[in-house]
Amino acid sequence: MAVQEDQFKKVLSHAKEYGFVFQSSEIYDGLSAVYDYAQHGVELKKNIRDYWWKAMVQLHENIVGVDAAILMHPTTWKASGHVDAFNDPLIDNKDSKKRYRADVLVEDYCAKIEGKINKEVTKAAKRFGDSFDKDQFMATNPRVLGYQDKIKSILGRLAKSLENEDLADVKALIEELGIADPMTGSKNWTEVKQFNLMFGTQIGASAENSTQVYLRPETAQGIFVNFLNVQKTGRMKIPFGIAQTGKAFRNEIVARQFIFRMREFEQMEMQFFIKPGTQKEWYEHWKKTRLAWHLSLGMGEENYRFHDHEKLAHYADAAADIEFQFPFGFKELEGIHSRTDFDLSQHEQFSGKKLQYFDPQENKSYVPYVVETSIGLDRMFLAVFSNSLIEEQLENGSTRTVLKLPPVLAPYKVAILPLVKKDGLPEIAKEIVADLKWDFNTFYDEKDAVGKRYRRQDAIGTPFCVTVDHQTLEDQTVTLRHRDSMDQERIAISDLRQIIGNLVSMRMWLKKCES
Repeated sequence: MAVQEDQFKKVLSHAKEYGFVFQSSEIYDGLSAVYDYAQHGVELKKNIRDYWWKAMVQLHENIVGVDAAILMHPTTWKASGHVDAFNDPLIDNKDSKKRYRADVLVEDYCAKIEGKINKEVTKAAKRFGDSFDKDQFMATNPRVLGYQDKIKSILGRLAKSLENEDLADVKALIEELGIADPMTGSKNWTEVKQFNLMFGTQIGASAENSTQVYLRPETAQGIFVNFLNVQKTGRMKIPFGIAQTGKAFRNEIVARQFIFRMREFEQMEMQFFIKPGTQKEWYEHWKKTRLAWHLSLGMGEENYRFHDHEKLAHYADAAADIEFQFPFGFKELEGIHSRTDFDLSQHEQFSGKKLQYFDPQENKSYVPYVVETSIGLDRMFLAVFSNSLIEEQLENGSTRTVLKLPPVLAPYKVAILPLVKKDGLPEIAKEIVADLKWDFNTFYDEKDAVGKRYRRQDAIGTPFCVTVDHQTLEDQTVTLRHRDSMDQERIAISDLRQIIGNLVSMRMWLKKCES
């Protein structure tokens, strides 16, 4: 656990020091759980968004995009259930005066049990060496099985209590498990209460004529209310999808873990409209498709797992999370949900407008079912960033800090470095920048020794450095340095665009989804 905490501190420090993420309005001591993306962070975030959009929209003939407004008619949120039921169970510690999400306290308790399982696995792996079979060990070891049963029992009870809105039992569970305030160790808890997470605001010129509206807590409803508009104007045939990326807002009382849980965040969602009765196959299809997208980035298959929901929303018939191994443990990165016809039926009922699809093959109209894929862009940013930050011990005994971002996502694809600031080398370097900037985000740097400049580019994740030296004057070749291996090769300036392009193109990276 201490190693994970240490890694997380390094992530926070590196994100600020190298211009990826700043605390919002920091000169005024900041605003809790609100962050700004800095000059390198905004590029990485944009590249993740583009990678998702190309895979989700451009590569699917039957998926289109929308960009719905953040402010929507207030009845939208009544229909969706957010006004009445968009709550978090909160509990206060009487001694520390700190407030926590009751369900997260229980989940963190289970994560510690999971840590014990991992220790057992590590010990056994050392004991048995190459002959160790992890799956068999997990399925047969009595201690591991006991831990797994305990986790299942605890989470099952929590899910049932929340579903039945039995908040007294949630508190009883916390007390029975002996869960203490993480800050002080106190076990002096208040009752559990529900807290609505929506931000409200007013529209109108004067207070007496204003209308209560909300900052959207999710982007999905903007898709549902536009379902028929898109279907008719795009002449879309079922099955088809509508995708959207954009800001959402939740008044998180217990926002924490850096950009993992924020009050203002960005989602990337796709709602896939299907014929009722086909939801099981489409749910499995999107689980597989979305995991393949994640794996295409090469961040380690062992860092992902599916978590099937114990507690389903009343309208869902299946739900799973793709969880990622963050520095603070496995946590939700993306959700795949089979939402049945709940959303469109609710909006039909509250608006009085039909939201049905006429199926020419069946010669009848029906309310489509929906399978949703929803990923937090900020969480994906944190997953990529934390997974990529590495401290390497070099052969000469020194260490380097390198951000081994998937090259397709890196803020800058190539840095152009003249060896010295004279002899015409900067002029050639700037000519190379002028040519490559049409295809790639490039960085020009002529300050300090070239070794120091390499380290700076390593720290911001630039996959390639091109050094212009005196040999360049003679034969029009440059040194191409690879970030991950630090290997260097001599290539012609005229070949740069093609060589770099082959290694950073979305085409090449997304092709992995098909294999």
